[in-house]
Amino acid sequence: MENDISMATEAPGAPVTAERKLNLNLQDQLEKPYLARALVAVDPSNPHGTEGHDNRNLSVLQQHASFFDRNKDGIVYPWETYQGLRALGFGILNSFFTGIGINILLTYATQPSWIPSLLLSIHIKNIHKGKHGSDTEAFDTEGRFEPSKFDAIFSKYALTYGNALTWQEIRTMLKGNANVFDPIGRLAALMEWKLLFSIAKDENGLLTREIVRGVFDGSLFEKIERKNKAAKGVVLR
Repeated sequence: MENDISMATEAPGAPVTAERKLNLNLQDQLEKPYLARALVAVDPSNPHGTEGHDNRNLSVLQQHASFFDRNKDGIVYPWETYQGLRALGFGILNSFFTGIGINILLTYATQPSWIPSLLLSIHIKNIHKGKHGSDTEAFDTEGRFEPSKFDAIFSKYALTYGNALTWQEIRTMLKGNANVFDPIGRLAALMEWKLLFSIAKDENGLLTREIVRGVFDGSLFEKIERKNKAAKGVVLR
């Protein structure tokens, strides 16, 4: 019905709803976009997830984190986080301090008991418990991938190119996603996007939709590691 307000996505009294638009055609582009996917990160161009990527029966969030589980034993220690960051092309000091910071932030939340780990271990099985606030919400609280939330990253904020983000648009998104009284979540989100932008922006200084999607299931990390290995040890800084 033409005047049916029950499907309205913009409220005249809330200008922000007009500024940050939703994709009204998403359901025509992707089957059941409201259904959170446990095993694959999907979008209209990848309705079955990343081709050739082995999900190993892990949730999408677990796949993202397990790149840093270098020996695949289900536990990530600080030295493994360091090794993963180095494999992505980060420098020695950046990898050291960032790796320590990641493990400090996630270790206690992911422990299988109330006893903390003196080795700052992160348990992949419980990685959903380490999900921080002020994020895109493309991961739900159980670690599934939310296609509609992922799509909203671009419908709301990729205003220049549609399917790619500039750094300024990322900054605008971070402000838009910020939750009140959540300094840790805000800082974590900022650092994640800064790190991603530094290693994955294209030659035009953009983060494309496909690059960002690959972050969620970890397939981008694997691709970058293969590229760096093929470059015979040249570290991108």
